Amino acid sequence: MSSEKKSTFHDISDPTGLPDFDREFINPDDLRQFENALNAPAASPLIAINDWSPIHQRVRTSHRKRPRRTKDETREGVLYTFLKWPFLITVFAWITVLSFGYVLTRLYIFLYEQWVTWRGKRERLRRELYLQTNYADWLKCAKALDAYLGNEKWKEVDEYAYYDHLTINRVVAQLKKVRKEAEREIQQGQLDPGEISSTEELRSLLEACVKNNFAGVENPRIYSETYSGTKDLVQEYIDEVHACIQLVMDSDCVTGEDKYQHFKHMDTNFGRTALCLSGGATFSYYHFGVIKALLDNEVLPEIITGTSGGALVAALVATRTDEELKQLLVPALAHRIRACHEGFATWIRRWWRTGARFDTLDWARQCSWFCRGSTTFREAYERTGRILNVTCVPSDPHSPTILTNYLTSPDCVIWSAVLASAAVPGILNPVVLMTKKRDGTLAPYSFGHKWKDGSLRTDIPIKALNLHFNVNFTIVSQVNPHINLFFFSSRGAVGGPVTHRKGRGWRGGFLGSAIEQYIKLDLNKWLRVLRHLELLPRPMGQDWSEIWLQKFSGTVTVWPKSVPSDFLHILSDPTPERLARMLHFGKQSAFPKLLFIKNRLKIESAIMKGLQKFSPARSTATSPIISRRRQDQDQVTEEPCDPMVERLDRNLPERFSKYKDESHYAETSDTSLSADSSRPHTPDNRRRSLMEEVRRQSAVFFDNPGLYGEADEVPDGDK
Repeated sequence: MSSEKKSTFHDISDPTGLPDFDREFINPDDLRQFENALNAPAASPLIAINDWSPIHQRVRTSHRKRPRRTKDETREGVLYTFLKWPFLITVFAWITVLSFGYVLTRLYIFLYEQWVTWRGKRERLRRELYLQTNYADWLKCAKALDAYLGNEKWKEVDEYAYYDHLTINRVVAQLKKVRKEAEREIQQGQLDPGEISSTEELRSLLEACVKNNFAGVENPRIYSETYSGTKDLVQEYIDEVHACIQLVMDSDCVTGEDKYQHFKHMDTNFGRTALCLSGGATFSYYHFGVIKALLDNEVLPEIITGTSGGALVAALVATRTDEELKQLLVPALAHRIRACHEGFATWIRRWWRTGARFDTLDWARQCSWFCRGSTTFREAYERTGRILNVTCVPSDPHSPTILTNYLTSPDCVIWSAVLASAAVPGILNPVVLMTKKRDGTLAPYSFGHKWKDGSLRTDIPIKALNLHFNVNFTIVSQVNPHINLFFFSSRGAVGGPVTHRKGRGWRGGFLGSAIEQYIKLDLNKWLRVLRHLELLPRPMGQDWSEIWLQKFSGTVTVWPKSVPSDFLHILSDPTPERLARMLHFGKQSAFPKLLFIKNRLKIESAIMKGLQKFSPARSTATSPIISRRRQDQDQVTEEPCDPMVERLDRNLPERFSKYKDESHYAETSDTSLSADSSRPHTPDNRRRSLMEEVRRQSAVFFDNPGLYGEADEVPDGDK
């Protein structure tokens, strides 16, 4: 390892410089209320206090006799009982053979790439690329590598099989022509009677071409042939569309209402972008590096979802402003990560007594710092403008997964959702979600049901994000170690072309890629057969098949490079040195994807800016951002709030300066965020009846393909 890289890893700052480093946000009363909710008796006459060894504890019930079941009604039949184990043993034996063959295939491809293609000047340029710590220097090295491989010539040629270059050429020419006419029309300031305005014609063109993946311009393949950039025609199209949107926004030839409808239509067609952080125990700390790369280059999406360990990182991001995040995302943050501070002997005693390795209340206390105390999803949205989503799985196998956010569960406390999303059976017992009431105290959410690790069913909730926020472009930071081996881009990934034939071939040759794909699909097939025939055992009463069979990738998938030592520390707190390495490799893995993300957000941000600028006045504000903006503009009206406009209160330039003093939280003590006197009480936003609670719970969305007979998706990380 070079001296430059070592110095980067050991540049550890003073932890006292972190914002709120010594502050404990959580109120002890909140922890007591959480403990009472955990210890509340279950509705069943027999309750299990842990997933490993259920304890049959009698509680008061009706004296009415109930029929006792002696077998699983879903697994009946003479032939099923007779053939189950022989079939299961045979399939597992074949899966073992396939797995061994897959490992040999990947080993062959790895050796081929390392010993045959990465040699000489090409290897030297590649090593320089991986040593860079900021995107500007990385981009220079990537362009040098592209120039050496001849990829710059590929960019100059319009033709390519993965997008419609003829349509894009025509659209770019028309946009340029009409934009120049509109600029001339604006300069002259007059329009002949009966003549159609050029600005109106430009609006029509934009509404026709500003769509998700229009003519294939957002196909990841056209960003996978070079280390930096894409086709010059595609880049020209992105820049021209952005210039036209700006012209329409600044034009006086179109009324404000028409502009609003125009941007609203484009927003619906173009969709939104979301950052999805996977689970993965302590591997999740690689997400910090990915977040830092996106934040430093101003492409951090407003919609963020996290699962298990990724939920903790997402909570930190969603409850902090950009300025606070830039101070927090440093190696010294490791001094605040103390979830695994207890000794091994303590873990063993607790596991033997409760069936869980970690203490729930201690984790709640540690997690609360990352969530700024008992902050709710609505309060986090009001403070930063970011939309946090956390996936939680019910402890019973029949209820659907929920995606908690400021729409489905606005008053749910974030730290309780993060704990629920991280409650892996055997590691942390299922927990109760908590909600903040009108008086600022906490109470059980969702009738006191218990929840556990979201990765067990829905690691990346793409369907739910699309339903709630029109998300059709996902940036997935994937660190789950059990599927890392099976991620293989046979034709290259975004910013990472294949290593031979100048990026135009197949990894390991066509035969090597074909064998890899066949074995992986065959493994997937047999796992699905076992699941649908209900042959798989259920340790701890949990169906574990979904941790292999769900979809783990997105439009853009970032795979931070892990090292073997990460597996040894999979359940331990990182040292500043280890966190520095994770930050470095997390940033490195995100650098190749940044241009693709920048091009996407360049248009999306312009559309959102137009919506915010020309949104009609509303009378009901759900956040201080709306109220203060209205007071400044004197536009308070009696009109009802437009639901489409309500989600536009993010990415506002003034949102951070207005919260610099944080008077909204009335922080008068270390526990002020949780104290009754300092919590922002908004009675109209709190639940007031049982029917209101039922109505809110009916809004929860499940993201379980196959749960009710729906078609399952094949999880391939190769998209």
